[in-house]
Amino acid sequence: MNLPNVLTVGRILVTPLFIILLFYDHPYAKSWALLIFVAAMLTDIFDGYYARKYNLVTDYGRFLDPLADKIMVLSALISFAVMDVIPYWMVSLIIFRDVFVTGLRMAISSKNKTMVTSKIAKRKTLSQVFIIIYILFNIGFNSLTISWIEEAILFSRQYELIYYLTLLVTTFTVFTGFTYLYTNRLVIKQFIS
Repeated sequence: MNLPNVLTVGRILVTPLFIILLFYDHPYAKSWALLIFVAAMLTDIFDGYYARKYNLVTDYGRFLDPLADKIMVLSALISFAVMDVIPYWMVSLIIFRDVFVTGLRMAISSKNKTMVTSKIAKRKTLSQVFIIIYILFNIGFNSLTISWIEEAILFSRQYELIYYLTLLVTTFTVFTGFTYLYTNRLVIKQFIS
């Protein structure tokens, strides 16, 4: 276990605490959840950089790092749906895309073939992280009496920005799923035949 892998495992281990804080009835619980989520995503950036810089990239890390991201991101999105912040159907589409692509990747790798992960997939994860931070900001700081924060949250509610931004992220996520299938169509065709 090297440092990048320890950080990756740490992201998985803090996910339950993150979820508990989302549902905990305390004025600052959701703000703490935001801080934990941001810290977890920063470790994701750091562990990838550190692993590449010091040549610590392992098969274990390659498998675990995206899994840790999915666990954290999907846990947040499912929690938001349960809290009635975003619709279940959007979360269902995002989950279906991620589970389908991950399952397909694992099935194909079991036949010693590899699928290409495009840069657009990384942007997909970034867009999901952005919407989660945006939602956490809106629900975590809505009790603060700082004027610019109150105005930003009021503006967000007035124009239903959480809904429309999540819709945009959902559409982009589904699009990246189709792009992923198209980019790897030859590998998939070999796998099926």
